Amino acid sequence: MLRQLPMTALLILQPFFGHADPLSVLNLDRDATTVSGLSSGAFLAVQIQVAFSQRVVGAGVVAGGPYGCSDGNVFRAIRVCMNAFWGEADAEAALETIQELSEAGQIDDVSHLTADQVYLFHGEADDTVARASMDAVRQTFALLNVPADQIFYETEIEAGHGFVTEDGSLECNITRPDFLIDCDIDQAGDILNQLYADLLLPKEPRDEGLMSFDQAQYLGGAVGMDDTAFVYVPEACTAGALCRLHIALHGCQQGRERIGDAYAVLTGYNRWAEANRIVVLYPQALTIPAPLWNWFGGNPNGCWDWWGYAGDDYLSQDAPQIAAIARMAAALGAPFLD
Repeated sequence: MLRQLPMTALLILQPFFGHADPLSVLNLDRDATTVSGLSSGAFLAVQIQVAFSQRVVGAGVVAGGPYGCSDGNVFRAIRVCMNAFWGEADAEAALETIQELSEAGQIDDVSHLTADQVYLFHGEADDTVARASMDAVRQTFALLNVPADQIFYETEIEAGHGFVTEDGSLECNITRPDFLIDCDIDQAGDILNQLYADLLLPKEPRDEGLMSFDQAQYLGGAVGMDDTAFVYVPEACTAGALCRLHIALHGCQQGRERIGDAYAVLTGYNRWAEANRIVVLYPQALTIPAPLWNWFGGNPNGCWDWWGYAGDDYLSQDAPQIAAIARMAAALGAPFLD
């Protein structure tokens, strides 16, 4: 893996020197992978956790919604799962979808979810994703028999739609790009402390720990994903220590093409990762311009696929983007399947 260059230099040099290196195999605990995400990344985080629940043992969900909420329809995604204009997200429907796919062998057995740790967050000033959608996430996990004491749900912070940080670029109650909001709260730390027990206090991350890699090698034809992504590797992990993997998924308009490596740098995950031997994988989504005849087509905001723009199957283990991220995890040494 290459040391992360400044983003401007990376974008200038890649046309001449090609893509970054592939991922390197590390010594990872195969049964300690977790995932988190904001907005579209939160929807995808739930999809990954449910699809591979045998190995993905926890999820942080910031302003997302329940599994299968869109039912493959972009209008439902916007009018139900996001702004609840046509109705609210349905936990019972999510449960039914999960059970059907589990029984069909398209995702792991739902029984694995009962041991998971879950972090949920909805900001009081968030008008982008309805509070009802996050309530439905909690209800879905309850229906899946995840004990209440394994679910943390924060709803009382006057935060806009964004990832909450201690030093973001926007005031806490603001909703606009780059969606990194300053609420004087360490949300990355809150997420990781919910998902993992007994973490040490964070420490300054190493500049050389954050690296770009050739994401294109793992796509397998998946659309809506960048050729380059990021990974943070603590010093102890480079030396062969046993480490854990956390997958951090940005939201819409937060990919590398829009804000460079800001999500990987400013969210605060790397501080906790360096102190606690956690490798952080930052996959990157990519814009697909909408055709002139269909303003709702494509993926114009660089979102993750939670409504089916990458194909009819966007929920199972074989879903293009989910499978691509699974290949990245396997390349790092934490396969989702035996």
